[in-house]
Amino acid sequence: MSVPEVHLMDRGPSRLRIPPAMDVPVTARVQRLIDTSPMRRLASISQLGLVSMVYPGAMHSRLEHSLGVYTWALRVLNQVGQQSPVEQGSANQIAEDMRASESFIVASLVHDAGHWPFCHPIEDMGQSGMPRHEERVEAMLRSGPLADALAADWSCTADDVMAIVCPKKIDQYPAATSSEHIAFYASCLSGPIDVDKLDYLQRDSLHAGVPYGRNFDPMRIIASLVRHPDRPKLAIHEKGRTAAEMMVFGRYVMFSEVYWHHTVRAATAMLQRAVHELQQSAGGEKADITEWMDLSESAWVRQFVDAADRRGGPVKSLADGLFGPTRKLLKRAAQFNVESGEDMHQMLARRPYWWLASCSQPLATSIGDAIGKPVEPELVLIDAPPVKLEVDINIDIVLRSGEVATLGDVSPVASVLANRQFDNHVKRVRVFVPEWVRDRLADLPGDSMRRWLTDAVAETEKQWA
Repeated sequence: MSVPEVHLMDRGPSRLRIPPAMDVPVTARVQRLIDTSPMRRLASISQLGLVSMVYPGAMHSRLEHSLGVYTWALRVLNQVGQQSPVEQGSANQIAEDMRASESFIVASLVHDAGHWPFCHPIEDMGQSGMPRHEERVEAMLRSGPLADALAADWSCTADDVMAIVCPKKIDQYPAATSSEHIAFYASCLSGPIDVDKLDYLQRDSLHAGVPYGRNFDPMRIIASLVRHPDRPKLAIHEKGRTAAEMMVFGRYVMFSEVYWHHTVRAATAMLQRAVHELQQSAGGEKADITEWMDLSESAWVRQFVDAADRRGGPVKSLADGLFGPTRKLLKRAAQFNVESGEDMHQMLARRPYWWLASCSQPLATSIGDAIGKPVEPELVLIDAPPVKLEVDINIDIVLRSGEVATLGDVSPVASVLANRQFDNHVKRVRVFVPEWVRDRLADLPGDSMRRWLTDAVAETEKQWA
């Protein structure tokens, strides 16, 4: 590959160093991208947000992660570029491949530039009028410092980059280069095994201080990556099967033990409910969260706390519990997954957020009646898997015979996770309440919460029928 960043990957004079002892090759044009204000802002936004309430070391930034993804992208280009079908093609074909490769480099570096503090849990709420971070990336690539750097230094366009960042919307980017090239590199950025996961699993695991996301061999995966023989997407050779299995399992455990740890989810549910209430006009000033999207994390928290203080009541209680001088999180009163409570899980998983918030009203009433003291519905939180599913984990494997099978076909470990919805196992349905309520509930029959939830769901469905 004659892409300068790939050529200088192991010999470039200018480097950044990020954990864990990763050298990030930086050319002049890459440095100009990194130095833009949208990228610099990522240094002030934590990658994992509220996870640090459980794992205090998980304070790494989105800029660090973006640099890691970019570095893994160069390794992928170095590997699959040698398999490029147009290396001996016409000058136009080679130029087109170069343009697609540059698009992938830029996309890997700027794909998170649209993030704002606590972006993922707020996006999971699916609120109308709340732009997704990918949409903000597009705006940055079309106007402003990132757009200027792209036009000055790179052969690719905003359409090229966005077709990789948002491949499902490729029809919206008619000026993008060859759809076959774009589709391939889109699968390298977001797919069952991609440069984003290669970075965040290891990086999050390192900073959280847990081993789960590092128990696979990333260099073996890189060495095993191939272009799919029949479709424009990434695949992996059979020799990398074990490494792929370990990566898939590592992702499963990281979701189970870190991203969806019950205390992390208690904090997340509190943030989401406070944001939801702040955007309701009833009972006080309505906050426009979209106005805070360009803030650093510390400035965002100040705006959030100030707005909650003005609203008062349970919203202030939620904000103080998260960001006040003393951490005070709601406690888990019930938990259901597909093994221990499939009926409850199916009843509540992937409901719209507004519906779950509405359902907390009759649930709070039932709980209050049972313990003999009213409970504010804003402090009874139903946390459930969001509407959006995690990406498929079933990457295609190119066998030594040349035939193609899925990872689930050749791996009993991956088969279970691929064929039994990943989200249903790692994302549980939970009910969080104040500690004093949790303690009162401990004396009641074990099936009480099931009955109350069933009644609350029936009442909510009737209300919104």
